[in-house]
Amino acid sequence: MPVGTAGSVKALSPNDVEGAGAEIVLANTYHLWVRPGHERIKALGGLHKFMGWKGPILTDSGGFQVFSLREKRKVAEEGVNFRCLVDGSKRFLSPELAVEIQEALGVDIAMAFDECIEWPASKDRVAESTARTTRWLKRCQQARKNSDKTALFGIVQGGFFHDLRREHIEELSSLDLDGYALGGLSVGEPKEELLSMVDFGAPLLPFNKPRYLMGVGYPCDIVEAVIRGIDIFDCVIPTRSGRFGHLFTSQGRINIKNAMFKDDPNPLDPLCTCYTCAKFSRAYLRHLHISKEALAPRLFSLHNITFYQRLMQRLRAAIEGPEGELEALRVEAWGWQSRFGEAEISGENK
Repeated sequence: MPVGTAGSVKALSPNDVEGAGAEIVLANTYHLWVRPGHERIKALGGLHKFMGWKGPILTDSGGFQVFSLREKRKVAEEGVNFRCLVDGSKRFLSPELAVEIQEALGVDIAMAFDECIEWPASKDRVAESTARTTRWLKRCQQARKNSDKTALFGIVQGGFFHDLRREHIEELSSLDLDGYALGGLSVGEPKEELLSMVDFGAPLLPFNKPRYLMGVGYPCDIVEAVIRGIDIFDCVIPTRSGRFGHLFTSQGRINIKNAMFKDDPNPLDPLCTCYTCAKFSRAYLRHLHISKEALAPRLFSLHNITFYQRLMQRLRAAIEGPEGELEALRVEAWGWQSRFGEAEISGENK
């Protein structure tokens, strides 16, 4: 899912996003609540109409944003008190309000309000937080008024403790939710620990429900997680990297600022058919980036999300394809981690 935090995938129009192959986008409950407000969006016809997106929308509950506020928040059983970074106002977000906001937005998938905690954390701290997440989830269930229109996904916590993860998955599975997410990952832990926990947790999730890994990630992370049984992903990496001129290609990651591209007449990625690759040379794209032209982040973001959507298409085909095809894609994806032309990047060209 391309990330459209405030109701917009940065630098891209809905037509751009749809043309790249995306069928669903993510928006954020917290940010839309703060600005322009869920009641205003509801009065204007709901989030789909407001942002001009015809496909499904999933909204995060705001739990991660509250987690990121750290010293500006106070967590209690009733919910979270915090000071808003946008306008400095004091605000309170509860499970009930998180559901109210998401239903007012009219989204297709709402995430339950959870407590996402730091890494590393003690087992007692994780156990206490996980139990609170369960209680908050049940309050989210009770607060629902439009369950026929908005699905509710639960978020599995438990930190990096296998017994806590297993217990939480079993408890949430018994609630027969519309979908399940592995949360509390990609919060600073080493990649090996992330994949190890996905390896452990994904097979335990209900087989007949969507499985969502939140906040992940690089192409190789996605391939590894799909192999372990994950269906849905979101991450800001494609668009955020694009805005900084860091681009994913079949030849590896490119830093378009690199001087080696200033006279390069080739397309960004010879295997890509996106508008960026079909129309422009690496030399021109570098010129746009160096000149800080507004067209650059649009073209780069468009290419990166197209690259990601093409990866998802290839993964679906590989799952249904001949034996060995998925493993071959895995090897290829790890190759993309290297940076194309890395040896030539030095000094002022970095």
